[in-house]
Amino acid sequence: MENYTYNSLTLQLEGLNVSKKWIYPVFLSILFSYLFIMVTNVGIAALVFIDKNLHQPMYLLFCNLPINDILGNSILLPRLLVDILLPPSERLISYYECVVQAFTTHMFGTTSHTVLMIMAFDRYVAICKPLHYTAIMTNKMVMKLTVSAWGVAFVLVGILLGLTIRLNRCRSIIMNPYCDNASLFKLSCDSVFINNVYGITFTVVLLTSSIGTMVLTYTNITVVCLTSKNKSLNSKALRTCSTHLVVYLIMVFNGMSIITLHRFPHYSDYRKLCTILFHIIPCSINPIIYGVQSKEIKKFFSKSFKSKKTLPSFHQS
Repeated sequence: MENYTYNSLTLQLEGLNVSKKWIYPVFLSILFSYLFIMVTNVGIAALVFIDKNLHQPMYLLFCNLPINDILGNSILLPRLLVDILLPPSERLISYYECVVQAFTTHMFGTTSHTVLMIMAFDRYVAICKPLHYTAIMTNKMVMKLTVSAWGVAFVLVGILLGLTIRLNRCRSIIMNPYCDNASLFKLSCDSVFINNVYGITFTVVLLTSSIGTMVLTYTNITVVCLTSKNKSLNSKALRTCSTHLVVYLIMVFNGMSIITLHRFPHYSDYRKLCTILFHIIPCSINPIIYGVQSKEIKKFFSKSFKSKKTLPSFHQS
């Protein structure tokens, strides 16, 4: 009979199955990706706070994305980099650190959805109700939307992990490159029926709310653009909404790939790779897409480069 009170405080991570000749190329690829994510996202977040021209609802709400990307990757990728260089038997992690990592991972994924939902609401008001935009999207509203995006994610993920923490553990190997909720409750020999029901409900509610919000907002935006003869409005809508939609679709595609591959255990290596790419790809692309598409951000950089060019122009008398 299995021991239901084992509850080891030291767990072993399975990690990525990388052959010896690929260890350093994979390590360097993830390291450069991590550095790129941190530099670009910290830069964009700092830029929004520094430049008063960017103190607009659209940019203040967008700023939640780089902050979420920074927090999500700071917990995951450094640990993953260390584990790649270690043999499987030495990839040890404390149970409490594992819980924190799982909480952060799910917060990252959930907040990515909720932030993009409040950004969609902002675009809807800007394009469908332009005359009321300043009255609706006040600083107070921006704060409410931001708190809601993080607060809803915190509550949902808190319940998810709370249901898992209550379980006794009779295993100690995490069958994943990093800790997440599913890996944690699979350590238990108790009934995980409630965990599975809540996990499925959580996923369905989040995806339904997220996709539903996108469909409703973009349907209304499309109707307004088709019925409006204002070329300036249509151009603005196309620019800002295409950016937002591309970011959303990349995130959903990555997330759905992980969910699909969970149903095929023999593709576990591909699933592991997808879970890593879910963190790396959107977080790398977000600052590039928004930086290239945003007129205000491009203006800031063009001004910076112009001022740097004029600095050394001294003339000798």
